[in-house]
Amino acid sequence: MAPQPEARIMTDQPILLKTLLTQRHWQTYSTFCKEYDKAAKKVDPSLQGGWPSRAQLHRWLTGELKGLPYSGHCRVLEAMFPGRSAHELFSTHTAEVPTPRTEPEPARSADPETEICAMPQMADVTAVFSSRSAFSSAYPASTLFDSAKEINAAGLSLNVLCQGYPDHQLRRLLDSGTRIRCLFLDPKGQAIRAREAEERYTDSTLTTLTALNITMLTRLRDRLDTASAQRLELHVYDETIRFNLLIVDRAFCVVQPYLPQARGVDSPTLVMRDNTAADGLFPVFDQVFNEMWERSEPV
Repeated sequence: MAPQPEARIMTDQPILLKTLLTQRHWQTYSTFCKEYDKAAKKVDPSLQGGWPSRAQLHRWLTGELKGLPYSGHCRVLEAMFPGRSAHELFSTHTAEVPTPRTEPEPARSADPETEICAMPQMADVTAVFSSRSAFSSAYPASTLFDSAKEINAAGLSLNVLCQGYPDHQLRRLLDSGTRIRCLFLDPKGQAIRAREAEERYTDSTLTTLTALNITMLTRLRDRLDTASAQRLELHVYDETIRFNLLIVDRAFCVVQPYLPQARGVDSPTLVMRDNTAADGLFPVFDQVFNEMWERSEPV
């Protein structure tokens, strides 16, 4: 069944699908895709893996969609939310939606790894630190990486991976299937020299450190078997540096701006978790990384 060509009238009322996803804590893109696949397996196994793109899901949840998605999507969504038709899911609503019955969770203490900011004006930002050192105290490298399945890092020298995490642990991750993409500021480029001048280095400090870190990872890659080596991708870029980005498992993002004349370690640090229903910042910086990666060159 083709999607209906009806235009949706934008309102301030939320789309029912968005409300239901939020109630079930399925609003992050990665969680939505997992739940989509579970339902697709029951409806038609051929629909597994056919979840919408992140941008497409955003349009679904913000009311930008005209009519309904294609029939395959509708079938899966109706299986995800039994008793709700696709027309209902994509309609706005004003009535109270019953909260699903769930077992009460045991009390737990505040934990920076799991604490979710309840303030709506913070969107998907879950923590803010005044400096990189304050962030590192709350989020040690082992907490960030030990269970990761995908790590994307972009910035200058990427010390959090190269200096803050042991080689044997990186090798364990790569051998177990983790994909790691590292995007360094090119130590042979013009942008890193401009940054050294801005930070008032006169002895090529940033150039030397970045080249050293690239060499360390290159040597590690050379010691891996073919399959593991292909999972470690090293690229360089030569552009004005704006952010240090760390994205783990497409769900957890750390962003640090590069301030004028200040070292990276002194930069304020934002932590965010993908929350598709919150119209947050995660997709913005995920796109920044992907576009930088496309413009970069492999080492």
